Amino acid sequence: MSRIATINRKTKETDITIELNLDGSGKMQMNTGIGFFNHMLEGFTKHGFFDLTCEIDGDLEVDGHHTVEDAGIVLGQAIKEAIGDKKGIRRYGYFILPMDEVLALCAVDLCGRPFFQFDCEFTSDKVGDLETELVKEFFYAVSYSAGMNLHIKMLTPGNNHHMIEAMFKAFAKALDMATSFDERVTDVLSTKGSL
Repeated sequence: MSRIATINRKTKETDITIELNLDGSGKMQMNTGIGFFNHMLEGFTKHGFFDLTCEIDGDLEVDGHHTVEDAGIVLGQAIKEAIGDKKGIRRYGYFILPMDEVLALCAVDLCGRPFFQFDCEFTSDKVGDLETELVKEFFYAVSYSAGMNLHIKMLTPGNNHHMIEAMFKAFAKALDMATSFDERVTDVLSTKGSL
């Protein structure tokens, strides 16, 4: 069963195409126009063992908000489409990821009900050319477009680069776990019979 999705979304602010393979090997091609955002998506791809192509033409002459938020919307849509009917998957995933002095927690429930909880405060306005406040906007957009319950918590804060990178990698590991198959799950993992 192929779990691949290609989503294109074009507005007056952004033109985005994302192709996602949930059962990949970490192959990536990134062109978001924001160097540090490329780096974060590369970490997500590599550590989740996904294949991801992300091409974005955004209005960066305004700022990075539309590019990052819309990328979250499209990635969330790609995750939702690639997962399909959710039969046989674990549904839940979690990971606690250390990166030098910081420790990040991410938990995912692919329940179909969007909810987002974010507990992290940054001490700088930017890391590279990415505004730190856009990190929360990105993950919010992913959670609501994918219909997932997503919790991200910085257990031990520190360097802003390390915190953001730890979040993206922890999310990758949690999502990889949640989307993986468990032979004991013969339908969907819900007492309601649907997700």
